[in-house]
Amino acid sequence: MSSMEFNRIAGAILLTLIVIKVADIAGGAMGHVAPLAKPAFAPTGLAQASAEAKPDGTKADAKADAKPVAIGPLLAAASADKGKSVANKCTTCHDLSKGGKAKLGPALWGIVGAKIADGSFRFSDALKKLQGKWDFAALNAFLADPKGYAPGTKMVFAGIKNDGDRAALILYLRSLADNPVPLP
Repeated sequence: MSSMEFNRIAGAILLTLIVIKVADIAGGAMGHVAPLAKPAFAPTGLAQASAEAKPDGTKADAKADAKPVAIGPLLAAASADKGKSVANKCTTCHDLSKGGKAKLGPALWGIVGAKIADGSFRFSDALKKLQGKWDFAALNAFLADPKGYAPGTKMVFAGIKNDGDRAALILYLRSLADNPVPLP
């Protein structure tokens, strides 16, 4: 290869890099694209968690057009055996056995159908303000997004976003009782 040919190739590469850099600078000067004000779509289950009514009768931060996913069909398709494996996430902070002691969180034996923030555990003010019972819909919404359902809760768990896993867990938690509450 002659030195003249090498110079042409090197010049072409340098010119290409200069054009790319100029295009980059010009593109950056055109303006900044603002992030979306709201997500373009909601992943499955999040719309339900935000749209369901809280036990105190108020709505979670829900848009009027959000359609909640009904918990009944999810429970019908769920498996308590799968829920038992999903519950392994819970055992770090909660005891699931009958007569179990509170850990970082309250014991969960008999939680389905129990009054919210009931018992000797030191519940957060956010949970104490909620009225009603841990029915299937309330558990579904809380487990999807604990901090969204009860802002200020001490529960640091991010939630279970998968509808099927959440329904399986609720079905398993239902079985942790002397007299499980009837399915919806």
